[in-house]
Order: sequence, then structure tokens, then C-alpha cells
Amino acid sequence: MDYPQRLHHETPGWVKEGALFHVRLRVAPDQNRALTETELSASLLKAAAAYPFNGHWWCELFLVMPDHVHALLVFPPETGMSLVIRNWKRGAARLQSVCWQNNFFDHRIRNETEGREKWAYIRRNPVVKGLCVKEEDWPHQWGAALQP
Repeated sequence: MDYPQRLHHETPGWVKEGALFHVRLRVAPDQNRALTETELSASLLKAAAAYPFNGHWWCELFLVMPDHVHALLVFPPETGMSLVIRNWKRGAARLQSVCWQNNFFDHRIRNETEGREKWAYIRRNPVVKGLCVKEEDWPHQWGAALQP
């Protein structure tokens, strides 16, 4: 079976505005430092937190792992997912010197139950990988629902 060389990440017209997506961005094999280095992680989280204020996305959760990022995001319909992610990755490449893999993974969250499951999966990721003991201990995360 032939697979497409490029995924287009277009949201179908029948998906309601405000749909939540799980997005994963991976670094390229030649990325020479972990995304969780303190300054780099802080800079990536700051950029993710600024995007909602610029109208680029609504961020429920943004979690940085050493070689990838998980996010739960809502995209504005006029811009679309592909352009927003491409611009964010381009900015991180330019400003934080992150070398990203081409493309990204996305999955539309279809209901609240699935949303809670993805939230738990993402928050649990550093624990499962042995990077911390409890989800709350992981310093490399930001999200609207995590703020006091």
C-alpha cells in the first residue's frame, strides 16, 4: 500500500468550530539538545502560553518531553491547524533553535470522555517514561486548566 508523503491536516467541514485536538510534535534525529533543558523548556512553554493571546490557538495542555511535545489545542477556523502548527514550529526553530521532524500527529477529540483520557495520557507520559514520580512533579507543562 502506498502512503502519502505529506499529511494535510485539514479539519473536515463537518467538524464543529472549537473542536479539541491532540497534537504531537517530534524533534528531528539531529536535534542536539533535549527540549526539557530548563531554559529551552521555559521558552517553549512561554511561546505556547502566548499563542492564545494572539488568537492562534486555545491551549488546554502543553507538555514538553525530551524529544517531543504533546498538546491539547483548539484552532481558529479561519487559520486552520496546519498553518498554526507550521508557524509555531518555524518560530521555535528560529528563536529556540529546535530542529523539528517534518509533519506532526493530530487526532480530533470526539467527546468529553476521550478528552479526559487524552489529558490523563499526556500528563502520565513523564511518569511512564520514568522522568518523574508524580504527574504534578513534571515542571515542563502549561495549560489553561493547570493554572490556579
